[in-house]
Amino acid sequence: MDLCDINEIRTILLKNNFKFSKTLGQNFLTASWVPERIARECGAEDAAVLEVGPGIGCLTAELAKRAKRVIAVELDRALMPVLRETLAGYDNIEILTGDILKLDIAKACREKADGLALVACANLPYYITTPAITALFEAGVFRYVTVMVQKEVADRLASPPGKKAYGAFTVYANYHADVRVLFDVPADCFVPAPKVSSAVVRFRMREAPPACVSDREMFFRVVRAAFSQRRKTLANCLSSAFSQTLQKNEVSDLLNLCGIDPNTRGERLSLEEFAKIADKMKEALV
Repeated sequence: MDLCDINEIRTILLKNNFKFSKTLGQNFLTASWVPERIARECGAEDAAVLEVGPGIGCLTAELAKRAKRVIAVELDRALMPVLRETLAGYDNIEILTGDILKLDIAKACREKADGLALVACANLPYYITTPAITALFEAGVFRYVTVMVQKEVADRLASPPGKKAYGAFTVYANYHADVRVLFDVPADCFVPAPKVSSAVVRFRMREAPPACVSDREMFFRVVRAAFSQRRKTLANCLSSAFSQTLQKNEVSDLLNLCGIDPNTRGERLSLEEFAKIADKMKEALV
């Protein structure tokens, strides 16, 4: 069974009375090289894989050929009979029905992975990209997280400082992982075809952040503040966010102590510079 063949896909879906849901952002792959390459490059060999959104199972099957175990989480109950048919030949796959954003990911992995090293893999609906990646990161159990996302999001995740695409989520991702865009996926590789191209991004999770951060909560509070009003200077953004405790001149003095121009903008700062500011801010607020 070729799970990327458009005719076979239509036959299976018709037989099971399945209808695509725009609400769930469903787009199924019709180019076999895509799931094959994802499975090959996501670190699945001899590991347990948590897959988010198996669809009709084309990536799930490729993962099962390489991994010791695949735990696939599917929100749409209408796909359960489809998956039972398409994945019937594999004995190392378990399908869980549920919402990845509500699942206790770490607990599920501990219970289902049999002590194996863990990686995560997902062809994410565009509308849950940020919360799903965040949930996978915060679970704290994966060696690699590999996701297919809108190309614009991939560019943002991998952007260096100083570029328009660089933002708070870029800093968040790079704090937790080494980010690498593996390859682009044109819209015509899906049915129905989305309006934009996609890209596959692999995160190699870090054991420790690349910069010393004394207070993680303060660090991300500073990052969020710096990008909250992109047209304003860093001093203005931070003084607005910390207005109850610091005056603008105090924020400017703090930035100068860090060797950072108060008139610069957040998009120009490296992760290390954000860490410096956060530490100084923590000291100032004690």
